[in-house]
Amino acid sequence: MTEAEAANELMRLAKAIAHHDRLYHAEDSPEITDAEYDALVRRNGDLEAAFPHLVRADSPSRKVGHAVAVSPLGKVTHEVRMMSLDNAFSPEEVAEWLARMRRFLNLADDAPLACTAEDKIDGLSCSLRYENGKLVRAATRGDGQVGEDVTANVAHIPDIPQELPAGVPQVFEVRGEVYMEKKAFAALNAAQHEAGGKLFANPRNAAAGSLRQKDAGVTARRPLRFWAHGWGAASAVPGETQSEVVAKLREWGFPVSPLFTRIEGGAEELVAHFDAIGAGRPGLAYDIDGVVYKLDRLDWQERLGFVAKAPRWALAHKFPAERAETIVEAIDIQVGRTGKLTPVGRLAPVLVGGVTVTNVTLHNRDEIARLGLRVGDRVVIQRAGDVIPQVVENLTREEPRAPFLFPDHCPQCRSEAVAEDGEVDVRCTAGLICPAQRTQRLEHFVSRKALDIEGLGEKTIAQFFALGWLESPADIYRLRRRRAEVLSLEGWQDKSVDNLLAAIETKRAPDAARLLFALGIRHVGEVTARDLMKHVHALPALRELAERAHAGDAEAAGELTAIDGIGPSVVEALGDFFHEPHNVAVWEDLLGEVTPPRYEVKTVASRVAGKTVVFTGKLETMSRDEAKAQAERLGAKAAGSVSAKTDLLVAGPGAGSKLKKAAELGIEVTDEAGWAAIVAEALG
Repeated sequence: MTEAEAANELMRLAKAIAHHDRLYHAEDSPEITDAEYDALVRRNGDLEAAFPHLVRADSPSRKVGHAVAVSPLGKVTHEVRMMSLDNAFSPEEVAEWLARMRRFLNLADDAPLACTAEDKIDGLSCSLRYENGKLVRAATRGDGQVGEDVTANVAHIPDIPQELPAGVPQVFEVRGEVYMEKKAFAALNAAQHEAGGKLFANPRNAAAGSLRQKDAGVTARRPLRFWAHGWGAASAVPGETQSEVVAKLREWGFPVSPLFTRIEGGAEELVAHFDAIGAGRPGLAYDIDGVVYKLDRLDWQERLGFVAKAPRWALAHKFPAERAETIVEAIDIQVGRTGKLTPVGRLAPVLVGGVTVTNVTLHNRDEIARLGLRVGDRVVIQRAGDVIPQVVENLTREEPRAPFLFPDHCPQCRSEAVAEDGEVDVRCTAGLICPAQRTQRLEHFVSRKALDIEGLGEKTIAQFFALGWLESPADIYRLRRRRAEVLSLEGWQDKSVDNLLAAIETKRAPDAARLLFALGIRHVGEVTARDLMKHVHALPALRELAERAHAGDAEAAGELTAIDGIGPSVVEALGDFFHEPHNVAVWEDLLGEVTPPRYEVKTVASRVAGKTVVFTGKLETMSRDEAKAQAERLGAKAAGSVSAKTDLLVAGPGAGSKLKKAAELGIEVTDEAGWAAIVAEALG
């Protein structure tokens, strides 16, 4: 591989890993398996080892987790960074890890090196800070430096003591995992399905989604557990070894892994324990994805220290993906909210890792072609991390059998289905007139991050849609005329009907950005909707700009793309939406029922008020969205590119072309500390 090829692949890997980090850590909605993610990370590491001069400051190998996304929860800066762990996938890698530690510590090859070993639970990392024995703060890991404040939420987790016994250190941060047991997860999803709520992909996502709630009452209703496996900031450490401190944590009332043990031998003994835990894995009450080894002596841990994002003295030995063989009995096509046609393989039931699998995602048309997949084929499926299983191999692709023909018309409404230039996904072109898209868009419209209308779940929407009562968002606001009809349905009482109608009425003057996001326009997510509304302030103004841009008005298109975070794909999607007469009818009908107030961001007086600020490089104490929010609160405009109109550039590590252009244009430049001083000056 040439250096140029390596640089290009590293760039692609960094983008892909960042994308999946955001889905996993910030949105609790992974779309690939742990094994696939680990493969991306390992490939990135192999390339960086072969081309060390290409390693960037913001490389995935130097990052932990993901920056905290826009969230109703407060931010917490960790006093001691919450690190990640390096992974091993074979006994040879475990042996090499032990050998590296011996070399670093100048020990003989056969010198004893006691380690602890415990099962690696698949949960959400959490840090609990105790001062004078009382719990004062709880935080998620976030990107390792900044997490979310979940203090009120963990008060409802029985495993977490609010007060420690006498004699504990003045300051001690207990670190561990918040998780949900398998049976509790199954019961929660069953209840969510019954109520028409969101279904969680796996116990880890359920735990994360339950903990990261603005309303701690939601957390209180979820069956969350916790166990401790380490510590962060501490005024004193109660032991000289990992095993001594873990024993002390247990003594203080914290659950720890029931499989925690200390192993005196070498790699063979560690791997034997790994194999034993793996053999008993299906029978555990909780999900695990490996075994964590840690050097037992704390003084040796201190000598070994850390690499970019992980301690040298700890290692996660991951289980291989679990596989099984079965038959593809059918290939169904599902139509999503945005019209995407997603193929789903229906399988002869097969047991994989203690779970019966009957469905498998086939992703898209190209994936079916790559696998040469047809009904009747015998396939190998893989399940890792309890996300949706996938096909990894077609064992009968050479057998003569009719090929699967991917539909070129929507199976729901028979409208044409096409793939846009440069895209692999095939989408129904009918938009809101497609019944599949209408019901799912209605579900999206009332979802928590959109209009957040309680009482309108998946089952209720499907029922009302089938009755002809709900065909567009505006129909939701006309349900008050159907009170008697709703009351006549089985399961509805006066109170439940009145609660639903009252919840709808409270959304008659919705936030304009949430309303825009609720419409489900392609490429217009939560952040994009806010960015657009900060610029145009009113929905009619957005429509006018989008229609002008679609008609070829370069000035209108330029005004939209000048908004930080808005690119040509968003402009095109907005234009396409308003060019479709049915969408316009839905839009006008909706605005006849609701009156969103003018969208304004409250600001304070500052020396950057009315100026344009650009952020570039790596921001180390805040996310990019948080920085932009600060700028807007100070009355400044946050732009995405440097131009003659830029007044201030805030440059973090790794700043490149934008910093160079700012210097050429004579634009004021400051660093993150300088920006923090500007914010502090304005906010007092």
